[in-house]
Amino acid sequence: MRIIDDFSSKKCGMQLVRGLHNLRPRHRGCVATIGNFDGVHRGHQAILARLRERAAELGLPSCVVIFEPQPREYFAPDKAPARLTRLREKLRLLDEQGVDLVLCLAFNRRLRELSAAEFVHATLVDGLGVRHLEVGDDFRFGCDRAGDFNFLLKAGAAEGFTVEAAATIEVAGARVSSTRLRQVLADGNLELAQKLLGRPFNITGRVMHGQALGRQLGAPTANIQLKRKNTPVSGVFMVSTEVDGIVQPAVANIGMRPSVESDGRPHLEVHLLNYQGDLYGRLLRVTFHRKLRDEQRFASLEALKTAIEADIAAAREYWRASPITTSQD
Repeated sequence: MRIIDDFSSKKCGMQLVRGLHNLRPRHRGCVATIGNFDGVHRGHQAILARLRERAAELGLPSCVVIFEPQPREYFAPDKAPARLTRLREKLRLLDEQGVDLVLCLAFNRRLRELSAAEFVHATLVDGLGVRHLEVGDDFRFGCDRAGDFNFLLKAGAAEGFTVEAAATIEVAGARVSSTRLRQVLADGNLELAQKLLGRPFNITGRVMHGQALGRQLGAPTANIQLKRKNTPVSGVFMVSTEVDGIVQPAVANIGMRPSVESDGRPHLEVHLLNYQGDLYGRLLRVTFHRKLRDEQRFASLEALKTAIEADIAAAREYWRASPITTSQD
């Protein structure tokens, strides 16, 4: 992934612009869409495919407008839904979808208080000079969510840009959405999650120093920094991760670690079955393949050690029966 973030020139790779104040005259004139794009699932991919088509037809760059934090994280941080993708992962996925420009707006009090008309004028008209806008027909925006698809149609007619509603994508008889995907992941249904995403579910993070408890229990783990208050998956999973170009079979625990002293944050701990080496500081993408069990609270470290040994044995059997022959995605 190469994301240009210095605003000097695009050259190659997707360009990221943080805030309206960093937009320049060269960014004006584009085909755009707006949303959280959490997960960049198949519903999002359909919008982005249409975005690319319209951009090619008009000979203009494609632009995705996103928000950080996501609005529900701003309004109710303790009750916000689990993130499917952190910003870094989201940008990588948008880049892979062929997006030319991402405008990332800080969702703060100033943005929250903008009326729908003010948002359209500041962002779409004055900021980006949008020529065409792709949005979901249920998209809402502006103070008190007063802006909707019909509002955008009228604004576009007045300001000189066209607006199109994205088609709904259904999988297994229901609409693909981030909300549905979170529920499917919470249920441990990784097979359906892969169908909704168009790829296996994965989490990327940097390996950090932990308590070294896994090493004491005979199962050293890579402790992945999550940087999130909650996660869409929880429990023990068959996972894989790529190290130096080789996909490594592994088993992982993700959650609150109820059997050890908790710091109130979720943790992702990955035991690589066939790897020995120093992974500290490495950025790892962990791909989830199958759920083994829920997290459990054990009465003693000895009981925890026994459970970990059983998990590793189950993982070895799983990977013997399902050898890795493909890449992470």
